[in-house]
Amino acid sequence: MADADTGDAVDSGIATTETEPELGTLAGIVTDGVIGAVGGFVGTALMTVVLLVASSLGGFELSSFATTAELIGAEAVFGTDLLVPVGYVIFLGGGMTTWPLLFASMGEYLPGRKYAHKGLFYGFVLWTGFVLAFYDGYTGTALAVYVVATLLAHVGYGFALGAIFDYLGGREETLV
Repeated sequence: MADADTGDAVDSGIATTETEPELGTLAGIVTDGVIGAVGGFVGTALMTVVLLVASSLGGFELSSFATTAELIGAEAVFGTDLLVPVGYVIFLGGGMTTWPLLFASMGEYLPGRKYAHKGLFYGFVLWTGFVLAFYDGYTGTALAVYVVATLLAHVGYGFALGAIFDYLGGREETLV
């Protein structure tokens, strides 16, 4: 604001330019969070399809999701009939929040030029924990289906997550 008599700037006491970078940074963080959630949703959807195929071939038990819900005591709230869907919602939530956040923070250090390629390695790393945590005593052909299907599911998850990062994260102010 300028003084009408002298044309000199008058300090109004409101700092407008100092808060603009903070709002821009906050908007970038929120936008990056949305990109991660979208990528995680797409990746988890792809993973779900592969796990459903594995389940139909006897290489994955959907009841494994119930174990996830039991870990937080969900049976006390939802009963035992809803443990599989509740466990899947927890699985979906992790696929949309935790894993994309970790990917965004460490993706720069993974091998590959594009995030889609980096996601292949990231999915493999996630698979190493999943294959042990969700193992349900499979043997023979069921074990082979379990190992291959969960590997494909996780590599697909990582690729889809990274591809969404590449596609939606191509703006200048992205934090990813």
